[in-house]
Amino acid sequence: MPKQIEPVALDDAGSALVIVDQTLIPNETRYLRLTTPEETWEAIRSLRVRGAPAIGIAAAMGLYLGVKGSEAADFEDFYHEFRQVKAYLASARPTAVNLFWALDRMEACLLRHRDRPIPEIKEALRAEAEAIREEDARANRTIGEYSLSLLKPGMGILTHCNAGALATAAYGTALAPIYLGQERGYNFRVFADETRPLLQGARLTAYELMQAGVDVTLICDNMASAVMKNGWVDAVFVGCDRVAANGDTANKIGTSGVAILARHYGIPFYVCAPTSTIDLRCPTGADIVIEERRPEEVTEQWYAKRMAPEGVKVYNPAFDVTDADLITAIITEYGIARPPYTESLKELFRRKEEAERRA
Repeated sequence: MPKQIEPVALDDAGSALVIVDQTLIPNETRYLRLTTPEETWEAIRSLRVRGAPAIGIAAAMGLYLGVKGSEAADFEDFYHEFRQVKAYLASARPTAVNLFWALDRMEACLLRHRDRPIPEIKEALRAEAEAIREEDARANRTIGEYSLSLLKPGMGILTHCNAGALATAAYGTALAPIYLGQERGYNFRVFADETRPLLQGARLTAYELMQAGVDVTLICDNMASAVMKNGWVDAVFVGCDRVAANGDTANKIGTSGVAILARHYGIPFYVCAPTSTIDLRCPTGADIVIEERRPEEVTEQWYAKRMAPEGVKVYNPAFDVTDADLITAIITEYGIARPPYTESLKELFRRKEEAERRA
């Protein structure tokens, strides 16, 4: 796993959220110090920090910092300020459930400590934000172990977008088995879709895997079929931004097309999802709000000159939904869920609740 970049960190002494600006990779590694809710909101919205788990971590830390300097003398005034910052950060992006999960978890922490002095409540919020980051790192490694159990040395793996260390606290989700395999001499051959229009595969996944010494080949999104037909892909691993109760999964635009191709060629299609990304309150993929982004991302971003005619209509959804029946398995830190997901996902959460009671 590349260790030189920590995508999201809290500098409590400096009252700053420290992130690496992912819009500049691979050409530049620049760390940003975010000290206000407005700066955190902009970083999430503009994809300076991205990846569902990393967004959740950044939001939790940003929420803590947003109320750290509060001068409220009583709980009700402090809670009012907290709710304002929480609602503001929640408006940054609509699809990744980790954003809302992390903010709700921070509010639950606050309410558990409502009878304590304000300084103690602030300290509890700091500890909760750090716990979210630490738990994500552990979950990702466990997801990697479960995923690796499905693979054999020398396999070809295709991945879409970036679900690596840059998108999480460590290891990543879909890239976790690749990093663990690299540590253990599995010598996987990885094909990374470029992931238009924001090129997360080209800019981030290819960069990460090269830094780790992984055999990675970058392909355009429309080359996935040819690579599969050549027999070079044994499994597809992707991350996700939200999993509905029935197993429908929202992930970066283009994922559903990859799943359809994998089904056609008889290749298993795996979704790596920490339980924080599974939303049992969302019945199906039709209930997931899909973010639409600026047309300039398609027509001119990344190009020296505009690459589409002025005035052309642009449809730019950031995500699509992969139907549950195209997903071979959903891999979590509490085990591997298989169809029917309406039952297996509930079972995973039962395991999670039991583990939390024992802890």
